[in-house]
Amino acid sequence: MATATLNLTDAEKITKLRSAVSGLNQISENEKSGFVSLVSRYLSGEAQTIEWSKIKTPTDEVVVPYDSLAPLPNDLAETKKLLDKLVVLKLNGGLGTTMGCTGPKSVIEVRNGLTFLDLIVIQIESLNSKYGCNVPLLLMNSFNTHDDTLKIVDKYTNSNIQIHTFNQSQYPRLVVEDFMPLPCKGQSGKDGWYPPGHGDVFSSLMNSGKLDALLAQGKEYIFAANSDNLGAIVDLKILNHLIQNKNEYCMEVTPKTLADVKGGTLISYEGKVQLLEIAQVADENINEFKSIEKFKIFNTNNLWLNMKAVKRLVEAHALKMEIIPNPKEVDGVKVLQLETAAGAAIRFFDNAIGINVPRSRFLPVKATSDLLLVQSDLYTLADGFVVRNKARTSPANPSIELGPEFKKVGSFLSRFKSIPSIIELDNLKVSGDVWFGAGVTLKGNVSISAKPGVKLEIPDKAVLENKV
Repeated sequence: MATATLNLTDAEKITKLRSAVSGLNQISENEKSGFVSLVSRYLSGEAQTIEWSKIKTPTDEVVVPYDSLAPLPNDLAETKKLLDKLVVLKLNGGLGTTMGCTGPKSVIEVRNGLTFLDLIVIQIESLNSKYGCNVPLLLMNSFNTHDDTLKIVDKYTNSNIQIHTFNQSQYPRLVVEDFMPLPCKGQSGKDGWYPPGHGDVFSSLMNSGKLDALLAQGKEYIFAANSDNLGAIVDLKILNHLIQNKNEYCMEVTPKTLADVKGGTLISYEGKVQLLEIAQVADENINEFKSIEKFKIFNTNNLWLNMKAVKRLVEAHALKMEIIPNPKEVDGVKVLQLETAAGAAIRFFDNAIGINVPRSRFLPVKATSDLLLVQSDLYTLADGFVVRNKARTSPANPSIELGPEFKKVGSFLSRFKSIPSIIELDNLKVSGDVWFGAGVTLKGNVSISAKPGVKLEIPDKAVLENKV
């Protein structure tokens, strides 16, 4: 860790960096100064250290139980008033590379031939039709997803929903050896750049002009979520609560299971609510951090933001979120990406809270094993909403582990004649060259393994229950 004051070499590094960055004409002045400021903060080692003994469990005032939210007024006009204050923002900067896709992740087909983006648009359309309101959709793209998204958004021009897009910042990757921007070393392609994490949403909203334009339309709150979280739908009870209680920021958290032990959690620290991420935890406290006894909740990254508060804090340069260093290698050169997370901003907002929401509001699709869940009979589709099948008695979803043969969406889909029935499944583990017939049913604990070099075909209509 560097010392708290910039020693000469760090100050010199920043001077050199500033002059190198000024010559990068691919990015705006705002991006240049944002980047230089992030690097100087990183070099000055201003990382906030957490004293473990000062961590307190948040009370129900700070992390509000969902069941305690007031019921909604049963009045269409009142509901329309609430919704007219709302903007939905989806973080759409990610590519589907981990799932073997080339474009934005949000255009992967989820169900019935509909993509993440289709479902999001249908959901907001049905709200706008039902209440006669005007909830716009904002997509925060990265330079990786911008062009593709613009082409895709074209197909929604006749829908009753305004779609705005803006780009998050584009920062140059830093060469570790001398802290110079990679594009200055002749790496002029996309590999020289990176989007600096979703903590960048606040300044990018402001720099794009979208924040001021929406404030001028009378909008007050943004509901922001990852575009791949199918559970992140507009919740009027939450919106109503925030408006009534003048909360500037709300993070939806949900109870941890053993699958979520690495997720960030909310703590009370020196009188403020803040996010504690695994990266901030000293080695000797890691096991305690992962325990679901002490830290019972984790961040879903569904965030509600008061727009005037965002404007105030961005203008004051007050959002100094913890910096996440992300080391990478490009063509054999060691580089560093400095990123921030939007959840870490919670401690800068007044009257910020968490709401402990049902698990159904967290249904991310990060891998093909998640895709299997949402394409199966465990869920149905209504008005763009993915709804869990009531026939499933266990509150937890089945645990699914698919081998590398299933990693890419294309090969995943080709290996199933139809998605199996998994309503009564607890655990599934598949490894090797396995192919599923049509109408297969899986129940209890099922483990299917093909020996190396052997193709294993599960016949049509097979029922596998507690089978290895």
